Amino acid sequence: MKIRLNWFTTAAVVMAVGASVMAATPASAKDNELTTAEKAEGWKLLFDGKTMDGWNTTGDKSGWAVEDGAIACQAKHGGYAYSEGQWADFTLECDFKTGDRVNSGIFVRWEDLKDPVNSGMEIQVLDSFGRIKPNKHDCGALYDCVAPSVDAVKPAGEWNHMVIICRGPIVRIVLNRQQIIETDLSAWTTAHKNPDGTDNKFTRAYATMLQKGYIGLQDHGGRVWFKNIKLRELSPWKTPVEG
Repeated sequence: MKIRLNWFTTAAVVMAVGASVMAATPASAKDNELTTAEKAEGWKLLFDGKTMDGWNTTGDKSGWAVEDGAIACQAKHGGYAYSEGQWADFTLECDFKTGDRVNSGIFVRWEDLKDPVNSGMEIQVLDSFGRIKPNKHDCGALYDCVAPSVDAVKPAGEWNHMVIICRGPIVRIVLNRQQIIETDLSAWTTAHKNPDGTDNKFTRAYATMLQKGYIGLQDHGGRVWFKNIKLRELSPWKTPVEG
């Protein structure tokens, strides 16, 4: 028996995960609520729209607050807001908007609260509207590792909808109904290196980033808002086996 994760196997897994996500993302009737269908499908709200219940912070607690039904970064040294729960294989949805030229991020599989950068993965949140060719630091990027295929972010001040799917080594990102990332972390075998030979800043090879971790929201010194944060846990990843 041998294990083989080739292009065809990976593509099939990604397509299956993607199809299920697109089928399971109905719009809620109201912000920060689940429809009856979403509840039946196993979605859970991570933010109730009124309080910071279920969230902690690594910095000044006053740096994060609820404004008009959204978790709002006050840009006051709040550090990171992070979920009380931890997940490895999941679909995460949220809406976000930023101020002009504001930089933030959504962290997933964040393991060590003292080191979010090297123990989790960041999906970039940035006012980068209008990029002709987005790079590995633009909105929707798997930060410093994979650039979004298209610039799908809306102008500052407008709400965006992001879907992040993590299942084993497969990571898929959809921004405003456009798929912008589809990648297999098993190709990241060396710390500080991307598969294309370019450098990244991370002390861990991303092929190892399959553990449970927190969901995190980053205070990078600017105003940013998040709402409709919901998650559906996926069945654990099993490496495809061919006998």
